[in-house]
Amino acid sequence: MYNFIISGVAAVVVFFIVCLASSFSYWWAALLAALIVFAGIFLLIARTVTKKLEAIMEPAMKDIQAQRFEKGIRDLKEGLKYAKWQIYTESQINSAIGMVYFVKREFSTAFPYLEKGFFKNWVTMGMLGVTYMKRNKHDKMKETFDKAILASPKESLLYSLYAYCLNETGENVKACEIMAKAQSKLPGDENIKQNLELLREGKKMKMKGYGEMWLQFHLEPIGVLQKQAMAQMGKRPRIIRK
Repeated sequence: MYNFIISGVAAVVVFFIVCLASSFSYWWAALLAALIVFAGIFLLIARTVTKKLEAIMEPAMKDIQAQRFEKGIRDLKEGLKYAKWQIYTESQINSAIGMVYFVKREFSTAFPYLEKGFFKNWVTMGMLGVTYMKRNKHDKMKETFDKAILASPKESLLYSLYAYCLNETGENVKACEIMAKAQSKLPGDENIKQNLELLREGKKMKMKGYGEMWLQFHLEPIGVLQKQAMAQMGKRPRIIRK
């Protein structure tokens, strides 16, 4: 990363300048000065790059929210020119692009972006895990979910999604283990409690409690989603009488 290189070179130069000026008598002062210079330059470059990325990504996300997907994706890709300047820039942009394609059900297009995505983005890691499951790469699926949980240990839906995928692939015992682990991390979570009980009884998990967050993983049959939409449309507005 250019940020590390530039900051490191500047720090080394300052260290030797101070050491030579003091005939190495104050090497400790040289080291302190070098560390201060490294931190200062690193933070300055990081802040500058972050502002430039925000200027690209904010309008891109607005385009995506307005369903101008291709324009949004083109704008996101513009941010890749800063990938060598700041750590995780490339993986975060890949995660954002992969998510857009996945939500659009363009799974094959989404896959390479999700593979190169940011490990701390649990949503896109979950999408990658689902993709591996659908491709019958169960070891990769488990590896992906384990990595996601390690980075995001407090996400209820992530645990449930992992358990759901395990159960779908016939690993009910492992699914119960994951949900038991989730319950220990999130003891008051009703979704986790309910689904752990269902798994222990050999029944299908109920994911409705997670709302639209669950639906974006496209694991419900389209017919079920249509029924849910129709049911929502058929609900009468609640009249409050005074």
